[in-house]
Amino acid sequence: MREYLVVLAVAWVVTYLTTGLVRVAAIRFAPPPEVRERDVHTVPTPRLGGVAMYFGFLAALLFARHMPMLHQWVYTESTAVPGLLLGSGLLILLGVIDDRWGVDALIKLAGQVFAASVMVLKGVQIQWLPIPGYGTVVLDPTSSAVLSILIVVIMINAVNFVDWLDGLAAGMCAIAALAFFVFGYRLQVGYFISSAAPAVMIAAIVVGMCLGFLCHNWSPARIFMGDTGSMLLGLLLAATTILAIGQIDQDLMLQAAHTQTAATHKSLAVYIPLVLPFSCLALPMIDMIMAVVRRTAAGLSPFSADKQHLHHRLLEIGHSRQRAVLIMYLWAALISGAVILVTVTPPHRPPILFAMGALGLWLLILLLPQVRRRMDARADRRSARHAAARARRGAPVAAAFHTEGATPPQWPDLVHSASETRRPHS
Repeated sequence: MREYLVVLAVAWVVTYLTTGLVRVAAIRFAPPPEVRERDVHTVPTPRLGGVAMYFGFLAALLFARHMPMLHQWVYTESTAVPGLLLGSGLLILLGVIDDRWGVDALIKLAGQVFAASVMVLKGVQIQWLPIPGYGTVVLDPTSSAVLSILIVVIMINAVNFVDWLDGLAAGMCAIAALAFFVFGYRLQVGYFISSAAPAVMIAAIVVGMCLGFLCHNWSPARIFMGDTGSMLLGLLLAATTILAIGQIDQDLMLQAAHTQTAATHKSLAVYIPLVLPFSCLALPMIDMIMAVVRRTAAGLSPFSADKQHLHHRLLEIGHSRQRAVLIMYLWAALISGAVILVTVTPPHRPPILFAMGALGLWLLILLLPQVRRRMDARADRRSARHAAARARRGAPVAAAFHTEGATPPQWPDLVHSASETRRPHS
């Protein structure tokens, strides 16, 4: 556990420290785009936060290489790291180009498939697949590559769809990675499957990256992760899924069972790596599917934009941005807890049930009118302080947004107009 916590802390600290530097560079060399009609934020905000997250990822990998146990489990007994470095590097390059100049949706999809293919060809792929009621199916090379690429592309776009509000994507990915870390560490320690270490380490790194970035991305966000960050997180979450599926030995888990009931719960753990990351992102993935169906039925392109996403509807019914984000956090945590709960024998369920009960109670408290009003008042004060701080830095910021024939945006005016148009709560 100590090695994983150290790696998590390294990713957290490096991401936190480099995000500020990346923000300054983004304002100077990649001015934020104008606020679109469908955007929730009202102030132009720099992107490219994913670059800082990538620095945290690289630093954590480099640090883990010098830790004896992780070096043996991850760098000696596994070939996952080279594939992750190549795949993530290609996605970072694609994301920077997209966040700076914009890339056509089909070209971006082709780039995602290419990056996933490179990672898969370097060994990060599903070798066999557990099927409930049937058993283990060994995949041929072609099926293995196609299925692995499909999982990576789906996860990348699922995370991209969850990047709605300040702090939402980073927080939900942190919850997904944390749930996977707990599950994977239990496999490694409880079932003595040391080959699960690469997936556990990547999950710990993702948690650290997200927490470090959240310090700058919580509402009101000072920087967005952009497609650079969302695609990177999607790739890493998919990698944890693929590595776990390819490394878990069902026979070892069943041998660790002493009763038929325990054997049943342990056998369920074989299928959880394929379910857990997607379950944490269940709501945004459902929203993604509904958006594609909605746009196709209306005769529009599936990649066209609209204002009918889940986050738009949460804001329309009166939730503030911070509360909407917290509600999504709690739902993701509850779903993750429910998935992990089915793999645990009854004697070990009380702590998980207690945690889920506490999360459910917190969710109910957030929905109380008094709490809503207090959170909104606190959010308004934070926004005012943030606007005042930006106003004090108005000269360099205005220069960053200067274009020929255009008037730089005024931070206080934008925030004031946003507060005037806020829908009153009932």
